[in-house]
Amino acid sequence: MTIILVRHGATALNVARVLQPPDTPLSASGLAQAEAVARALVVLRPAGLVSSDLPRAMLTAEAIARATGLSLSTTPLLQERNFGDLRGRAYDTLGFDPLTLVHAPPGGESASDFESRVAQAFALLVQRRAGLAGPLVVVTHGLVIRAMLAGPAGLAPALLEGLHIGNTAVTVLAEGPPHAVQGFNSTEHLDTGSRDDPRALVGG
Repeated sequence: MTIILVRHGATALNVARVLQPPDTPLSASGLAQAEAVARALVVLRPAGLVSSDLPRAMLTAEAIARATGLSLSTTPLLQERNFGDLRGRAYDTLGFDPLTLVHAPPGGESASDFESRVAQAFALLVQRRAGLAGPLVVVTHGLVIRAMLAGPAGLAPALLEGLHIGNTAVTVLAEGPPHAVQGFNSTEHLDTGSRDDPRALVGG
């Protein structure tokens, strides 16, 4: 059995390459993507569903809950990295890459604090999965998924450098150590009208 990681659907701001405030909702395209991934996940017979409590993740997870009949629980541990005062600013106008900052931006979260939080989140997911009779679906954010792939899943840095994790992309990890990757960054469930935009910002 497995842990199924799902990135949230598209938002107007991640398509515009803006670091997103916490209350950012899904766009119309993102809502369509959420419905598409929900339909695809039904066939995997998930037994549990947990999500980041940020609206863009919760709206995605709510579509999955409706399709599967699962109850939804949320945790702030699955939130995207907090970029503090940089949120709301256009990524391409900053003159530096905030996604690789080691220190905390003003009002935000350092890389080490973020990685520690993601490790706590993953430990919680493993614990929850152990109490289920089937896969656990986890709806979260691009940098969180990347951190889980680099940490518990142990993917080589070269595989993750510059990786575009698509909106509603599905990544499947084995529930037990070493948490082998059994499915990677799949957006096959999206049709032409709701395709992921490869230029959109992943993270923030």
